[in-house]
Amino acid sequence: MSEPRILLAEDDPNLSFVIEDHLVTEGFTVVAAGNGQEALRHFRNQAVDLCLIDVMMPKMDGFSLASEIRKVNDLVPILFLTARSMEQDRLKGFEIGGDDYITKPFSIAELTQRIRVFLRRSVTTSGVSEKKGALGALQFDELNLLVIGPQSTAQLTQMEADLLKLLLQHRNQLVKRETILVEIWGENDYFKGRSLDVFISRLRKYLKEDPDLEIRNHHGVGFSLVDRNFSG
Repeated sequence: MSEPRILLAEDDPNLSFVIEDHLVTEGFTVVAAGNGQEALRHFRNQAVDLCLIDVMMPKMDGFSLASEIRKVNDLVPILFLTARSMEQDRLKGFEIGGDDYITKPFSIAELTQRIRVFLRRSVTTSGVSEKKGALGALQFDELNLLVIGPQSTAQLTQMEADLLKLLLQHRNQLVKRETILVEIWGENDYFKGRSLDVFISRLRKYLKEDPDLEIRNHHGVGFSLVDRNFSG
């Protein structure tokens, strides 16, 4: 099995060296770039399994880089590295299509663990039957991360698919916010909670072709995927 390839976009050469050296020791292949434009060239020229992107970079910032990556690939996990703690910046990253944030200063061990979690989620098993489930008038193709409707097909990110799968497993039942946060992000954190609202908003757009499907917000408590035609 080939080593997972990580695109590392970080303009601080000392931090970049430390991260790259550790990840290589842990069995990853690292493609390092010192600015957003260089990182985008690397991304376009070779396959990568995960993108680790600093928000503040010269020539092209991390948000712009992530936007360009998402135009090419909806599925590759994107983790932002940031010294910022502003909620608006975090939400912007999730709206662009980022999957998670690592706030500086951070533990290299924590970073490695986050990377491994996202790589495990993004791997699909070959040679097995496709896992498709009815979702009202739609279909949820779990393996290929698709919501298939009568008029259109939506490509989900891995995080969106994980969230939809969790809600679907508890269809017509309330799932508490803290349960969702721990299951999907691994921690019940305020900023992760705000990002959850962004992901819920995106899922609602994917389900809008079926008026009998609704993701209902139980204010301050959690969410439920309501399927008015489901009797299971």
